[in-house]
Parts: sequence; C-alpha cells; structure tokens
Amino acid sequence: MRIGIDGSNIREGGGVTHLVEVLRAAEPKPHGVSRVIFWGGAQTLQKIQDRPWLEKVHQPLLDRSLPLRRLWQRLLLKNLAQQKGCDLLFCPGGSYTGSFRPFVAMSQNMLPFEWSEARRYGVSPMLLRLLMVRSSQVSAFKAANSVIYLSWYAARTIMAATGLNKPYAVIPHGINRNFFAPPRPPRRIDNCSSAHPFRILYVSTITVFKHQVCVVKAVARLRREGIPVALDLVGPPYRPYMNRLKRLLGEVDPSGMFIRCLGEIPHSILPSVYRRSELFVFASSCENMPNILLEAMASGLPIACSNRGPMPEMLGEAGLYFDPEFPEQIARAMRELVLDRARRRECSDLAYRRAGQFEWERCARDMFSFLSRSTTREAETSASAPPRAPSAGLMR
Repeated sequence: MRIGIDGSNIREGGGVTHLVEVLRAAEPKPHGVSRVIFWGGAQTLQKIQDRPWLEKVHQPLLDRSLPLRRLWQRLLLKNLAQQKGCDLLFCPGGSYTGSFRPFVAMSQNMLPFEWSEARRYGVSPMLLRLLMVRSSQVSAFKAANSVIYLSWYAARTIMAATGLNKPYAVIPHGINRNFFAPPRPPRRIDNCSSAHPFRILYVSTITVFKHQVCVVKAVARLRREGIPVALDLVGPPYRPYMNRLKRLLGEVDPSGMFIRCLGEIPHSILPSVYRRSELFVFASSCENMPNILLEAMASGLPIACSNRGPMPEMLGEAGLYFDPEFPEQIARAMRELVLDRARRRECSDLAYRRAGQFEWERCARDMFSFLSRSTTREAETSASAPPRAPSAGLMR
C-alpha cells in the first residue's frame, strides 16, 4: 500500500510539528504501508527527517501564495498521486479541493467551527478568513473517506456543527521529549519578594480568545493583595488585541515591574523558558488540542487552566480550573496554587505523569493503522462513551 501526503497547507506552527514528529516516529510497514510520498514546499521538506520508506517531493508552487497552492492541489495533485501509485491521500491541513479518492482529512483548527469564539474578531479580515476556512474544511470533511480529530471535544463539536456521520478517529498529538522535566521542589511564597518574585508563565499567541487581558488583570489583583508574583507572556501578537493589551499594561504596570511581554520565542528554546517558571496559566477558550498545555504538563509545572473546550480532557484532575473571561476566577485559581505549596506539588506530579501518555510513537502507530483501514472505509466502530484519558479510540 502507498500513501500520499498533501503538504500544500502545512507550512508553519503545529501542523509542521505534527508531520515532523509523526514521520520521525512512524513504522508504517507493520500496517501494510510500503511507501509514503510527501509533497511539500522547500521549508517544510527541510524539517522532515529522511526515512527509507519516505519519498519527499518538492513542488515549487507550494513555496508560493495560497491561491497558487490551492490551484496545485485542485489541478495537479490527483495526477501526481496516481503516477506514484497511491492507494490513499492524507490531507493533514484539513482542506482539500481535488478529485483524488479515497482521502482522509485531519482537523487541526477549532476556531472556524465555534462561532461564539470566531465573532470575537468582529467585522475584520480575520473573521472573513475563518469563514472561508470553515467552508473549505466542511466541504473536505464531507467528501473525505474518514476524518481524524485530535480530541473528543473537537470530534463532538465539529460533527454537531456540520452534521458529519462517517468513520473517524480521535488521535491526540504527542509531546516532544525535550519538554519533559520532573517537577522541581516548589518554592515557599515566604521566600519570594518583589526583587525575586514568584514567576508565572503564559505561552500562547496573544489574541482575543487567549484572554491575556483577563490574565493580566488577575495578576494585578494578586499584586494589590501583596502577593509577589510576576507574569511572563510569550507568543506572537495579533496586532489589534496587542494594542488593547498594551493600553492595559500602561494602567496596571506602566514601569514593567511585574509583567513582561517577551514576544515569540523559538520552539527549541521553549523548554528552558518553562523550567525557569513556577506556575503555568492557560486561559484559552478555543482549542482543538492544546499543545502548549501539554508542554507545560511535561515540564512539571503546576497549572491554572481554562475550563473550556478540550482542556479538562487533557489535564484531567491535575490542575485548577477557571472561566477564562473572569479575572477574579483566574486570580482565585492562581492564588490557591501560589499560596498552597503542597497543592502545587500535587498538581505538578499529576500533570507530569499524565503528560507521559502523550507519545509521538503512539500517535504515529494509531495514525498509520487508521489510514491503512481507511483505504476500504472500514474504520472500527464503538458504542462506548469516549474515555477521559488520552485515547485513540475509534467511532463512527
């Protein structure tokens, strides 16, 4: 069996990380797959490790703009896949407009399917883009032989929003081993001061559904209570929301004494950033699968976490939850963890152990097993309720 992978929509971020890690960890031959052909742009191909069974094919059009990449997918990919003798096409970018069959689509973007979250952008180019992505992905999911989701939450939500009723798999991502670090002995808050504050970290794109404004208000509340905490915000900005955040910082911390915006940091450096911190806060209200939350879990940090989306599914009982739109709830969760050293230790240990379930080897094994079965549309079915722990259980 030969499987082709459409890399036309995979150029950066979590999509590239997923392909790099899955293809590094994969052993497709036990699943009856003799060859994998990957079509992609130069930058993506350079990041993917050579494997004996993997053929990497550079397509110059995939280094160009989105319209040209879509044109390549629609008009050229079918013939290329047929020439390579592909039995199945895998589309990890979620959108596919070509006519090759069968193909499996993968859902990695939740925002287009949650209108309450998308409309936070108001009338804007971003909202228009999300509506276009939703339209293209719904069409692809309906035409696909089967669909892969990253969390049970995403599967339930997207199927309810689109009326999809076809074979699917829930296959969570893994965590890079570089992030794993056993929990450190928690520092007593009595040993913290304004000069040596208790360090809180939030890594995520600075944008409307990540609620950094509410997190900053919560940290400012703790400072007014005399608790010596400091917050580091890491991530690239969505400019309109960043302007709002800057105005707030000018009000609550004009001299930058306890809140720092560090911008985007290379993924390879992030493990050291996690290890310099003492508490992680994750305030997103919309995720398909929160990779950043998993990284914080693997880094042995106690976590104050949003109660929305798939976050409870991933973190389980290993953190304290809050509604991300209410600063007082965020402050309450952080306050409890900062002041209760034993609770911090307990949450760190639980999160670290739970993170060990998210392995790229497991992800690659489950994915190639499902892709192999999808060539004949014979995905397994199950009537049982989805488990809370990470699982690659299959349902129709």
